[in-house]
This record gives sequence, C-alpha cells and structure tokens, in this order.
Amino acid sequence: MQISKSLGALALVLIASACSKGGLHDLRNNSSGPDEFLVQPVKPLENPANFAELPQPTPGGINRTDQNPRADAIVALGGNPGSSGVPASDSALLAATGRYGVQPDIREDLAEEDAKFRRREQRTARIKLFPVDRYGDAYKRQSLDPFAVNQAYRNAQTGTPSAPPAQ
Repeated sequence: MQISKSLGALALVLIASACSKGGLHDLRNNSSGPDEFLVQPVKPLENPANFAELPQPTPGGINRTDQNPRADAIVALGGNPGSSGVPASDSALLAATGRYGVQPDIREDLAEEDAKFRRREQRTARIKLFPVDRYGDAYKRQSLDPFAVNQAYRNAQTGTPSAPPAQ
C-alpha cells in the first residue's frame, strides 16, 4: 500500500511538471498579448533651451523623444550617425567581406527557411512525456560544440585563445 501511494505521488509530480511553461525557448507563441521585446521606451522628455526655436510638428513623423536604434548603435561603435556610406578607411574591409558575393535579401531568405524548419519540427515535438527544451531539441543538429571546435583547431596547430574548461 505504501509503495502504491509513493508511485501515485511520483506520477502526480511528473504530470504536474509536464504542464510547465517552456519560457523563451518554446517555439510557439501562445500569448495573445503584446510582445514585450518589441516595445521600445521613449527617451526622457527635456526642456529646450529656447521654446521659440522648436521645429514644427510633423504628424506621423519622427519625434525628438523617439528611439533611433540604428543611430544609437553607430554611436556606440564609435561612428558618426550623420555620415552616409562606408568610410574610406573601411573600404578594404568591406571588399574582403564581400569577395564571395553578397545576397541582398539574405535576411528574408533565412527567416523564411527558419519558419519552414520550425513548422516541420513542431509536428514531431508536440507530445513529450517530460518537459524538454524544445528550442535546443529542434536546433540540436545545427549547433556547434565549442569545446570540440576549439580542440580541432588546437590539433591543427592553429593558435587559439585560452578557453574555459568544459563543464
């Protein structure tokens, strides 16, 4: 009798743990609410030095408090957001990166291929007995083992930086 109660309790624990949420690695979005990662906070309001020199309002246009992620990233990387094009000092780097050709719509193609891959993987990942990391399970064949790659480079006598030990 004691064993059947413990088995029943263990079964209840396993069933309850199978109902847990997958978190960010869940491949499906079951929420009907807004995506909190797409909400961009605005910059803090500030008083101008002279209210008479304020620009005319542009309905539907940009605002002084709107975020500009591209310009913020350029400034963070030490660039000038006002300049256009590639600086002359980076032309050799740009030529080297594009030496094998550049596919202009690579982002759209990869997003489409990934959406097809996730739909295909979702068919087989619907029913699991125990909670698993569905993201890691789906992309397991596409991931690299950094320690194996590091060891392969070291075996090839290629200089590698120091790496933390495998856990």
